[in-house]
Amino acid sequence: MLTTDLIKLNNLQLASKLVSDELLLGIQTSRRSGIGTEFEQFRHYTPGDDPKRIDWKLFAKTSQYLVRESATESNQQIRLLLDLSGSMNYAEADITRLNYAKILLASLAYLGNRQGDQLSLYSLQHGAVQALVPAGKQAFQKIVAVLELAQAAGPWQNQGSSFPEFSRKQSEVLIIASDFLQVNDEWLSLIRGVAGPRREIVIFQILGDQELDFSMSGFYRFQDLETGKEVELQADTVRDVVRQRASEYMTHLEENLRIPHVRLIRVRLSDPLALVLKKFLTS
Repeated sequence: MLTTDLIKLNNLQLASKLVSDELLLGIQTSRRSGIGTEFEQFRHYTPGDDPKRIDWKLFAKTSQYLVRESATESNQQIRLLLDLSGSMNYAEADITRLNYAKILLASLAYLGNRQGDQLSLYSLQHGAVQALVPAGKQAFQKIVAVLELAQAAGPWQNQGSSFPEFSRKQSEVLIIASDFLQVNDEWLSLIRGVAGPRREIVIFQILGDQELDFSMSGFYRFQDLETGKEVELQADTVRDVVRQRASEYMTHLEENLRIPHVRLIRVRLSDPLALVLKKFLTS
């Protein structure tokens, strides 16, 4: 389904299920021999896994060491973080960055819930990270309910931002949905502070086509969605500068996020969500 159709449903739980089901249609499913549990997903081989569990047929096709994992075998901690800064209200073609991020995180929560992962939800607003839904019973339903009501507003104000203390004994995945726009490398400082060998960090940087391509022409009034400041410009006269600075910023992020266990996935608002998730799960 198109993202606009998913948003029109006005039902985040249903939207996440539709995205996930569309994704799962393209992933091979089977029954694990002798165990009787339904196969849920592949994951990358890690030291300590039994080499017998590697899918060698899939290795022949992809050159990747992938291990089959069933719902009963997964006990992974997945922490979801939604950026609620004002710039998340940016919209193109009737799709706001915030709504795109909500469906993305809800879909990931749906998939995690299917395989028995421990789920929790956090937000970042005014530069402060807050725990919204702790891991526990019915975490998926609670996450969907909180995401439904979440609203974005305001700038990054807290310069000493940090994440709550996470478990250091259990491996976990921190998934962030944000535009990852910053003024003074505040996002990069936050990531460096929480990155570690037992924590995989996945950043979905959600951007509009115009933010990356800037193909606009004519006279426009541009507004900073975090501060409310406005400026009137002839788009044609600033196009080259905007494109150059956007390119330089993206390169700056890519270079500074070459940190072990940190992965940046750049997403456009025009990208189908199921394809974005498939890329995340299979690459």
